[in-house]
Amino acid sequence: MWWWREVVGLVVAGECGGCGRGRVVLCEGCRAVLRGGGAGRVRPGVAGVPPVWAAAGYRDVVRAVLLAHKERGALALAGPLGAALAGAVGAAAEGRGVVLVPVPSARRAVRARGHDATRRIARAAAAELRRTGTAARVAAVLRQRRPVADQAGLSSTRRRANLAGALEVVPGGVRLLTAGRIVLVDDLLTTGATLAEAARAVRTSFTGAQVYGTAAGEAREERPTAGVSGPGVPPLRAAVVAAPSDSFATNRN
Repeated sequence: MWWWREVVGLVVAGECGGCGRGRVVLCEGCRAVLRGGGAGRVRPGVAGVPPVWAAAGYRDVVRAVLLAHKERGALALAGPLGAALAGAVGAAAEGRGVVLVPVPSARRAVRARGHDATRRIARAAAAELRRTGTAARVAAVLRQRRPVADQAGLSSTRRRANLAGALEVVPGGVRLLTAGRIVLVDDLLTTGATLAEAARAVRTSFTGAQVYGTAAGEAREERPTAGVSGPGVPPLRAAVVAAPSDSFATNRN
């Protein structure tokens, strides 16, 4: 059983999730690193990804915090991770109310970890945004429609092939996406393949068409499904806690 981690995480402060010093969830120095000096626009390595912002570069402290939360059950880190994600969402939303759409984890990964890390961070980010005056809600409308292989170690091309057509919006999910600017959220951007597939699934849910990325990274629609109609695709944005440092439009040290 994994539930004990939830209880312990609420009542016991362990080592700092970033540097390991002190009996604190996350020390002030590591919180500052996680915030990264403000969200920045990043360049994904694949086509079809909406404009995406990240809070910090994926290295050292940031990497340690993300892994501690996702893989080691340090659930109390969802708060500071959510605050960092909220900064990236705010930059992506451009002052508008938002609907945060978390990228779903594989069911087997959720069972193994005992929690859905991205959904937990998304909820913390929405709470932080509301606290600072931005209307925000989480719409966990994406689900996996088929199993996918573990992405670790796969090239960009193999990640795209692994994920192609893997996600869909649940029935009735489109209705939940109309309350604000749609921002796809994840904890980490590696190549962008996961966000590209999430964007395809959301676009398809609005049009009933298969939507593909062009070489320029813009969306184009093909093969509309007979008898399906609906509103046009709203502009999508994406936000993540961290991305490779060399992917930022203005490189960060």
